[in-house]
Amino acid sequence: MKFFTLSYRRLSASAAIVAAAVTLLLPAADRAAAADWPNWRGPKHNGVSGEKGWFEAWLKEEPKVLWEKTVGAGYSSVAVVGGRVYTMGNDSRNDTVWCLNADTGKEVWKHTYPCRQGSYKGPRATPTVAGKSVYTISRAGHVFCLDAASGKERWRKKLSAGLPTWGFAGSPLVAGKLVILNVGGAGVALDKKTGNIVWKSSAGKAGYATPVTFELDGRKCAAIFSGTHLEIVNIASGESVSRHYCKNQHLVNAADPIISGDKVFISSGYGVGCTLLKIGGGKLSVLWRNKKMANQFSSCVLWKGHLYGFDWSNRFKCLDFATSEVKWSQKGFGRQSSLMIADGKMVIMEQRGTLVIAEPSPNGYKELAKKKVLSGTCWTVPVLADGRIYCRSYQGKLLCLKVAPKPSRAKLPPVKKAPEPTEANPAAGKLLETVK
Repeated sequence: MKFFTLSYRRLSASAAIVAAAVTLLLPAADRAAAADWPNWRGPKHNGVSGEKGWFEAWLKEEPKVLWEKTVGAGYSSVAVVGGRVYTMGNDSRNDTVWCLNADTGKEVWKHTYPCRQGSYKGPRATPTVAGKSVYTISRAGHVFCLDAASGKERWRKKLSAGLPTWGFAGSPLVAGKLVILNVGGAGVALDKKTGNIVWKSSAGKAGYATPVTFELDGRKCAAIFSGTHLEIVNIASGESVSRHYCKNQHLVNAADPIISGDKVFISSGYGVGCTLLKIGGGKLSVLWRNKKMANQFSSCVLWKGHLYGFDWSNRFKCLDFATSEVKWSQKGFGRQSSLMIADGKMVIMEQRGTLVIAEPSPNGYKELAKKKVLSGTCWTVPVLADGRIYCRSYQGKLLCLKVAPKPSRAKLPPVKKAPEPTEANPAAGKLLETVK
């Protein structure tokens, strides 16, 4: 969206009111900086950022640690919105949702609650920021809606249907008036304002992936990767549209479905592999299926017709999305490594703590830069936002690396309060109603 500077002195009173109203009604995503990363896998839920020019700054000067913060054990990644960073961690007895100042790493607020632990303790899901609220889910099914500015609790819910072996891991997906979660056999939807259950699926083991939305035949749908299958559901009702079974011995379907047009890619480890499905006619048809890409839990990223991801064989691979042809296979990356893409560059967190920048190209693996930034278990995907890269270890260290100056944010004209109707201008104040 292009932004235009308006001179209110040159507008009539009525036109100024309309301009102010339109500005107010712009979607939040349009008003915010493109660099924000409000939820798991980013603004488009696909692991791709629209931020530009950051790598040129890296070439001039290697990124340095701007700040670091101990946030507790876990695998939660970060959401970055409006100069604030949101993440989660655990101290063996309690989970904490953190809100940090993106410039300094200092605590803005935190919300702590008791949460039982098991193997690989700590939260798996990433906070989702939508409007003025933050939505979170713990490994044990504690769901919270918090005020994004203050951390004040708006509502809470405890869900337990289909609790998987290692706890709930799919992040909250906000879709319209709903919060959709990978809970139960094929998801549950809560009213985002009240937390009340709008619909829920039948019994079954939940998967570890985050639901993904798309449009099918004019209907808004979600792809939910449960413990045993991929379910396509109608978001409004929760009604099943189609289903494809995909199961391994541990019921670990953890990588997000990847949707492109009428096709959906799924991948699973433990001997299963990957499948490309075509959605149509109320069913899912197999286009191809093989073991060329078996994601344990780290999701692939689709970029210009090719999939980039980490295979069960501990190799980093590039596959042709349409045909599954392996374009290249690179050693030196464990299957728990992860990546995102920004401005035509892959930002990779190697599972032992080395940050790698590489070119996403089917012509071969091309490494551009690398830097050891963490130690310990580093299974959490890195996030680039506002000229910074955020990296996190399971043990609880969160690093903020300054890569480039913060991108400038487009300035909008000030929103003027609508004047009261007068005899000279009786329409004032009513124009706002016209454009609602």
